Amino acid sequence: MSEISALPANLVDWLSEREELTGIRFLTEYPAIKKAIPLRHTTVAVGIGSMEITDSFTEDENGVLEENEYCRQVLIRIKLSIHAPFDAGGSACHDAFTDIIDCLSFDSDLEIVESGCNGITADRDTDAFVLDAFLLVKASLCPAESSSLVLPSFFSKTLLCASHICDESIHLTGAQQTYLSQPFQTGSYFGTGERSRSFSLGYAPKAVLVFAAGLPLFEDTDTAATGVGLASGCSLGITLTAAGFRVAQVDQAQPGDVAPQFNRLGVTYCYIAFR
Repeated sequence: MSEISALPANLVDWLSEREELTGIRFLTEYPAIKKAIPLRHTTVAVGIGSMEITDSFTEDENGVLEENEYCRQVLIRIKLSIHAPFDAGGSACHDAFTDIIDCLSFDSDLEIVESGCNGITADRDTDAFVLDAFLLVKASLCPAESSSLVLPSFFSKTLLCASHICDESIHLTGAQQTYLSQPFQTGSYFGTGERSRSFSLGYAPKAVLVFAAGLPLFEDTDTAATGVGLASGCSLGITLTAAGFRVAQVDQAQPGDVAPQFNRLGVTYCYIAFR
């Protein structure tokens, strides 16, 4: 639960980066951070008031509720202690509270089910008006990647269940899962006659094979319409890039050379790219 207890600090960091909240200073309530005396700027202390964790249930096709063995529902009451200088007036407290709620409601993934505040009081120690407010946030705590988590702006499921999810000896990374489900990619393109042409795959391939459809692998000794690219080296006319591969088209070979022809006008080419 240490990640949940770190939520106030994560909230402070997130709110402090919002341009629309410029001019408001955010700090955590625990451990206490001293406020300036007398207060010169609106200051908001963020803390956790209470937390209620209950079992999670899902309704099956017959309408019967079944308990989720590994998932829990949590209701977190977040406290906001809003301090505004006397010369700013008590309305500055309400303005700050409204702006904060708007940011969290529309720009974050927090599921805020309730919010509110008490009356404004005066704090002579800091020469400030004080407004005690709260947010009631609902979230699902579940180690399964397919489960919903409504606090991604502040911490991830991998942190909530780090000892389980982050164990790479029993869990695959996202890149490993993609590799197993799609170890290679196939495609084709129509030759345009350009001397050089690049293709984006969205990743740096480990190997690429390109060949002309409907033609033999080797037409003659002067031209090449089949090529292979590897990280350790490529055949003439094929180049691997950081996001895919590039092919070359040379119409006539120089004496003693072979002309790579991987973009001949009117010819269809196929390729296989390995992740």
